[in-house]
Amino acid sequence: MATPPQEGSRSRRTYTIGELARLFEITPRTIRFYEQEGLLEPERRGQTRVYHDKDRVRLKLTLRGKRLGFSLVEIREVIQLYDHAPDGDERQLRRMLDILADKRAAMQQQLEDIRVLQRELDDVEARCQESLQALTRQRAKG
Repeated sequence: MATPPQEGSRSRRTYTIGELARLFEITPRTIRFYEQEGLLEPERRGQTRVYHDKDRVRLKLTLRGKRLGFSLVEIREVIQLYDHAPDGDERQLRRMLDILADKRAAMQQQLEDIRVLQRELDDVEARCQESLQALTRQRAKG
């Protein structure tokens, strides 16, 4: 469970699930899913979830990670590193660079796979065009 703000903390802003959903243009169901996955830890007040700035930052990191193609495991790791060093430390930054390098390599492979597929499609299309032209010529003769 999220800890309450410490005395003297900079921000005591809290959010409802609906406010976070609107802020990030996602559904409350998505937020509950990320909570189930341990990526968010809202405070509970009875049946109500109360999200703090830490949860907002974690959600922002989660959504950015998903947009970059990170797995939930990778996102969880980045969030844990963030929790230990919010401004970044050498270990956190090196791990992030490793994850980014892996993502870049995977994307490069995907691009090459797409290029190969495009060449195959071009080849099939050319053969179809040739066959269609041959059929058209044959009909014109006959």
